[in-house]
Amino acid sequence: MPVLLVAGQVNPLFALFQGIVLGLVQGITEFLPISSTAHLIIFTDVFGWQNQWNKAALDGIQFGSVIAVVMYFWKDIRAILSGALAAFARKEWDREEWKILVGIAIGTIPALGAGYVLKKLNILPESVIIIATMSIVMSLLLALAEKVGTRKRGFDELEIKDGILVGLGQMISLLPGSSRSGSTLTAALFLGLRRETAARFSFLLGIPTLAIATLVQAGDVLRETDMGLPLLVGIASSFVFSYLSIAWLLKFLQRQSTWVFVWYRLALGATLFAAIATGHLN
Repeated sequence: MPVLLVAGQVNPLFALFQGIVLGLVQGITEFLPISSTAHLIIFTDVFGWQNQWNKAALDGIQFGSVIAVVMYFWKDIRAILSGALAAFARKEWDREEWKILVGIAIGTIPALGAGYVLKKLNILPESVIIIATMSIVMSLLLALAEKVGTRKRGFDELEIKDGILVGLGQMISLLPGSSRSGSTLTAALFLGLRRETAARFSFLLGIPTLAIATLVQAGDVLRETDMGLPLLVGIASSFVFSYLSIAWLLKFLQRQSTWVFVWYRLALGATLFAAIATGHLN
């Protein structure tokens, strides 16, 4: 059996292992509609890793996901920015890239504004019971979106209002257990977008919020954690698995529905409530 503690401290090799595992959890769950925050909190709680990996350290691992989503969609980002710049120069306000950029820009404001206020007031709850509740609530909303969404509109049919409405939906992700990708994907499906288009647009719209939030948290990460190399390993791990999960989800939604995530979130919420009731989690 490996030695996990050395002179009261976590074995350096085991700390690296923790970083790889937590990066894997972050990478897979950040972009699937199942909530990375929920899984990281639960994972560190169940395995007793909270003392080593506090909130600041877990926030730091998220940086790998930011790099992954920017790299994966770099061609899209470049095309949208260049197209929007050309549209602005020629006053072509109906151009696709202009509408997407304006929609993303306006849609980013609600979540960033609400997140800033809640952070300043320090009233962002992260209890397991809220995670369990939001997991079930979001599963039901995603199921409803699957039922009523027409799934007829493609990426070339996006409008500014889509960015605004999906951006408003992103505000739900401020509650632990709701999922940024889950809330935006659900909102996009309600608006009648095809599943792959909904996922792609939710990723693009989430990039500014995710990137800015990560930069804002960077100060806390530097001040409140001394994980060093394990944190860098976690960031690298989250980058790899984030990139893979984005590619997998987009391909998956070309042929499949989101029902697997609906059932997963229902099962997760029910399991967490059972664990709370039996005293295994609090």
